[in-house]
Formats: sequence, C-alpha cells, structure tokens
Amino acid sequence: MTVHGGALRLHTPGHGEIVDLTEGVERVVSSSEVQRGVVTAFAVGSTVAVTTMEYEPGGVADLRALLERLVAVQGEYEHNRRNHDTNAYAHLRAALIGPSESIPVIDGRLALGTWQQIVLLDFDDRARDRTVVVNVLS
Repeated sequence: MTVHGGALRLHTPGHGEIVDLTEGVERVVSSSEVQRGVVTAFAVGSTVAVTTMEYEPGGVADLRALLERLVAVQGEYEHNRRNHDTNAYAHLRAALIGPSESIPVIDGRLALGTWQQIVLLDFDDRARDRTVVVNVLS
C-alpha cells in the first residue's frame, strides 16, 4: 500500500461555519496520481468535524438548525462548569458528526454523488486556524 499525503489549511470564523473542502481534496487526489484507492479527510481538533452533504444554502441552514435542536449552544454543560469554558456544545457536535470521511477514488476521481460535497464544520465559539489532513491510499 502506498500513501500520498497533503493538508488543507484554512481560517474560519467558527460558530458553525460550514466550508466546502471538495476542491481541496480533489487537488490532493489529482497530485497523487492515484487511479484507484481511497482518500481520507481528517480534521485536526476536538471542536471541528468533517462530513458530506449537499452544500447549498438550504442544506447548510437545515443542518445548522438540526444541530441547534440536538445540541443547543445555550445549555447546562459539565464541560463548561468544570473548565470555566463556553464551548461544550462545540465538542459535543464535533463528537456527534466525527472528525473524518473516507471516499473511494475511482479512475483518479472522488466517487461522490452528483450533489455530494465534502465539508468541514467548525463549531468552536471563536475564529480558528484549521488543518485537514488528507491521505490518499492506493
């Protein structure tokens, strides 16, 4: 097995920002010259996640609303109490979605659906510099 690596670095404002990573992941896959394999995109940090979705304004709004219903920003969180912190909800949302996705590579291209993109979700309550580690395995 051969592993080709890359990293995407970006700055986000936090607060539930959703960023399309698809083009950046495609660049790493293209530079690897892998025709058949799998790519992983892993977000470094405990208040950030990676998933796939239809990245369009309605889908983004609906996902944000769903996450607010599931894990509200305002709440009584033990993490905040013990650590004198304000971002427990960010840790919980990130744990719920998870830090990574794996996507097949077929004929040198991501095997994503027509309306499917790879996205980063930054849940922290402040702006952050984020790194997404991208590995292409063949």
